[in-house]
Amino acid sequence: MDTPDFGIPPQLARRMSMAEQYEYLRTRLTRRRTLVTAGAVAGGLLTGCSSSGSGSSAAASASASASSRGAVHGSVIAPFGRHLAFGTDPKTQMRISWQVPLAVRKPYVRIGTRPDDLSRRIEAEVRDLHTPGVTGVRPALDQYYLHAALDGLRPGTTYYYGVGHDGLDPASPRHRRTVTSFRTAPASPERFVFTAFGDQGVSKAAAANDHVLLRQDPAFHLHAGDICYADVNGRGEKSDGYDPAFWDLFLRQNEPVTRSVPWMVTTGNHDMEAWYSPDGYGGQLARWSLPDNGFDPRSAPGVYAFTYGNVGFVALDANDVSYEIPANLGYSGGRQTAWLDRKLTELRAAEGVDFVVVFFHHCAYSTSSHASDGGVRDAWLPLFDRHQVDLVINGHNHVYERTDAVKDGKVGGTVPIGGTTDPTRDGTVYVTAGGGGKDLYGFPDGVQESYQGHVRDRESVDTFSWSKDKESAPETVEWSRVRYRGFSFLSVEAESGARPRLKVSALAQSGERVDGFEVRRGV
Repeated sequence: MDTPDFGIPPQLARRMSMAEQYEYLRTRLTRRRTLVTAGAVAGGLLTGCSSSGSGSSAAASASASASSRGAVHGSVIAPFGRHLAFGTDPKTQMRISWQVPLAVRKPYVRIGTRPDDLSRRIEAEVRDLHTPGVTGVRPALDQYYLHAALDGLRPGTTYYYGVGHDGLDPASPRHRRTVTSFRTAPASPERFVFTAFGDQGVSKAAAANDHVLLRQDPAFHLHAGDICYADVNGRGEKSDGYDPAFWDLFLRQNEPVTRSVPWMVTTGNHDMEAWYSPDGYGGQLARWSLPDNGFDPRSAPGVYAFTYGNVGFVALDANDVSYEIPANLGYSGGRQTAWLDRKLTELRAAEGVDFVVVFFHHCAYSTSSHASDGGVRDAWLPLFDRHQVDLVINGHNHVYERTDAVKDGKVGGTVPIGGTTDPTRDGTVYVTAGGGGKDLYGFPDGVQESYQGHVRDRESVDTFSWSKDKESAPETVEWSRVRYRGFSFLSVEAESGARPRLKVSALAQSGERVDGFEVRRGV
């Protein structure tokens, strides 16, 4: 039978705004839901939907119905939304994830060191996600996320891969154009670039940032939370406005980058989706395969660590400590903070690790709309000081803002644009990189932007921080060094050798640099 194509034809998409594409896709997704409920699990042709109890008779009925009309063949089900992430060891492990609009049989990845030889085949895991409908608001929706774990890879090697399932072989001539590649981390430290931002969403600005980012040729990207904004309100409650179909748009939007650049995400307040699990992380567990070395990968998928070259990276879930948005405040019972202390101790003692970078969502230091979260400060800043963390990257505030080096809650060393800082002497630099694509914020009244080519230094800024009683406490701060209200992202070049350094740049969507400084230890 003829099966509808649930994507947007390229010639049509080019003429549509993002909002029009969303309405088009939502209509098709509603039709998809009807199709799945009519033919899911039919004769074992569609997998990923459960059938137990009273559901068994429904499955049998669906099977008979589908048999009489014909079933959807795998050849017409096109994968989309490929996104990569490292395993615990980026030198030897990669996780490949993607989505299909309908359930498929026997999904897999083909991989090889040449695009014309994808002889190795790895089975994929299906994680289906059902979102109940809300009358008059959104239809029920089933989404199918597929994940393949690639282990035993060679360091510093380019691999080619394609994703498929029964009825669709990426190695066939018809589908060979879908084959793409990734590169594992080097066996020993080398120069590399990574990028970072938070607060992306689905928009023309988000897609534009992706294109500029890709030109930096990053080895991987750090996403500091508030990934998609399918949850509009970000309070972590079932009363939040929510449309899971935004994830389909998000993964399509990002695929030109995420199919080849590992996308290392962590959890923001808009990523607590209360429809799937008590802590709201069931959706994240379905969509992402991340390193599983955090304090509890099944309850906190956005908490993990990895080492690439001479830099150790730690991802945290700030919902656990946030005073501002307390939906998940204290959910780990202190286990995340204890794990963080152990992990920073381990990284500081690790041979070949020159720098430690920590990223999470809520801001430790910012003067913009959400300002600073006192919960983050209370729980984690003493550890950052004790272990001399080199760089902290946050999102949450939709601006770019960068501090001087901060130590014991005060400016430990001024870091002007073009300057150099030594964390062993000055403290840690905190960067708010929230210009990933969502609507932008501003700065307090009367506070001007100050960035490369438009420096407006000032001694202090009147702002506030969130206190334990969920109130905003006014404060006057001296650490706000760079402020830019525009879509932007971080591009960081890490160098090893006799004089290791991090060369940190902030780039506007035009590609123009708006900030830059260097981190060197013991200079």
